[in-house]
Amino acid sequence: MLDTIYDTPIEISASAAPTASVIWLHGLGADGNDFVPVVKMLNLPHVRFILPHAAYKKVTANNGYEMRAWYDVFGFTVGSREDETGVHESQAYIESLISKEVARGIPANRIVLAGFSQGGAVALQTGLRHKQALAGIMALSTYLPLKTSLAKEKSKENQHIPIFMAHGTFDNVIALSTNRLSFEVLQAQHYTINWHEYPMAHSVNTQEIEDIREFLRTTLH
Repeated sequence: MLDTIYDTPIEISASAAPTASVIWLHGLGADGNDFVPVVKMLNLPHVRFILPHAAYKKVTANNGYEMRAWYDVFGFTVGSREDETGVHESQAYIESLISKEVARGIPANRIVLAGFSQGGAVALQTGLRHKQALAGIMALSTYLPLKTSLAKEKSKENQHIPIFMAHGTFDNVIALSTNRLSFEVLQAQHYTINWHEYPMAHSVNTQEIEDIREFLRTTLH
């Protein structure tokens, strides 16, 4: 059923027999091609990168314009209404991608969930609730969705998962203060965060890519 909704993800692997996987979700209005250049810069030949494409949705905050979106957006500020149904639908899809990697021989604890902006929100939503221990979560220029449900839904298997969070100090799409609030919620739930700030807007930069490479080398060595 899910396969009929979503286009086939992009896969990048320099090895015929990868020993780890990274499932990397793009941001609102982009697609899986968005992070292909970054993946190639990382130069991690033992890792299979899965770059899925969100389905097309009408996005309320963009005047109902239809674009690739992991869920609907009603506003970009703290306290804005959230599309709980849409978040859960994308969570289920990412869960299915994790299951496919496990079926292909990659243990769950060798899988990292990564995402930028809206994709990072889904990576956090999914990774913190997944019932098997994962290798890590990378949450780039994003925030924690559905904060109030985390305490009762989080999985004990991923209570100690390595989490890389990064944000631009000049981000005018998702404010740094929004990300810091998410950081505080995660800390209150006793997660350990590898926190980074960069002098950039809603984007990635060279130093961040270097830090991502180091995080992935450490978690998927």
